[in-house]
Amino acid sequence: MNLAAAANENLANTSNVLIYSAMAVYTLAFIAYIAEWVFGSRSKVSRTSAALAGSTTGAQRASTVTVRVAEKGGGTAVLERPKVVTRSVAGTRDVPDGPGASGGTEKGDLYGRIAVSLTVLAALLHVGGVLSRALSVERAPWGNMYEFSITLSMVAVVAYVVLLACGKNVRWIGLPLVTTALLDLGLAVSVLYTSSDQLVPALDSYWLWIHVSCAIISGAVLYLGAVATALFLFRDRYETKLENPEGKQPSSFAASVMERLPSAATLDKFAYRINATVFPLWTFTLIAGAIWAEKAWGRYWGWDPKEVWTFITWVAYACYLHARATAGWKGRKAAYLALIAFACFLFNYYGVNIFVTGKHSYAGV
Repeated sequence: MNLAAAANENLANTSNVLIYSAMAVYTLAFIAYIAEWVFGSRSKVSRTSAALAGSTTGAQRASTVTVRVAEKGGGTAVLERPKVVTRSVAGTRDVPDGPGASGGTEKGDLYGRIAVSLTVLAALLHVGGVLSRALSVERAPWGNMYEFSITLSMVAVVAYVVLLACGKNVRWIGLPLVTTALLDLGLAVSVLYTSSDQLVPALDSYWLWIHVSCAIISGAVLYLGAVATALFLFRDRYETKLENPEGKQPSSFAASVMERLPSAATLDKFAYRINATVFPLWTFTLIAGAIWAEKAWGRYWGWDPKEVWTFITWVAYACYLHARATAGWKGRKAAYLALIAFACFLFNYYGVNIFVTGKHSYAGV
């Protein structure tokens, strides 16, 4: 074995060690996020939402706008118009969402800060693992499913950290994000792992850096949108139950969890903005793939399973955004459509690569 090969092997082993180290720190972050959710008190916005939503019916009956109209003969007639009170206005207007699950309590906030610090450390180890993998073979670190998986979860965590650094109140997404990152890395190292090696000839192109990197970034950000969408559905159902005091009320456990989330309106807005922001990049991913296909196989489109499901995913998200923009779809209907779109992405990510044979069968498993 020559010196270069040995050095590459050392870097590959370093990458493995860093990935396992990141998993260990993610586990500690997971415990810290759990502690934040357990020991943090009810958030200010949730207390206000619950109190106002619980009295919505009475408020709608009591809140009126009185207009006095002069009549002939000196008398007056009183016209009362009910004041419209919506859930989102009553629950969230003038009440900012808290920074995370802690709801501003000192103990909960301490655990939350510890969780974020551990997440940042794990992200650094994660980035080091991906870079070491790239240096071990001197190419882009996404030539097979193992590399694609560890890179996608890395980008998702880094995006979360960047949002926090920009002052966005998104700590509520930390627990599901770290949980998913652990599951993704566990699947990668146990099922998808492939020894560090050079690319197959079809992938040996500069388009690998362009097309696949865009796909990874798009998928990671779409995942954040999907998490917010799923949490919106739970939170919206919770708020609906609070608005109907005569119906079945949430259990104490459900209330303790839901009250640590931002309002349903906030979650819905966050998911929409995330999906709308990354959609142009997913569009470019589809176009770049077609250009690369022409360079590699002499045609732009060949109805390969990966091409088909990439297009299906694009259509699903296009329908979601179009419905929000033109048909006025908001709330649960739009959320279901967004989750269907992300399910298409997941099938394109796992199902097509692992279970379907085609020109894009580079899973390496």
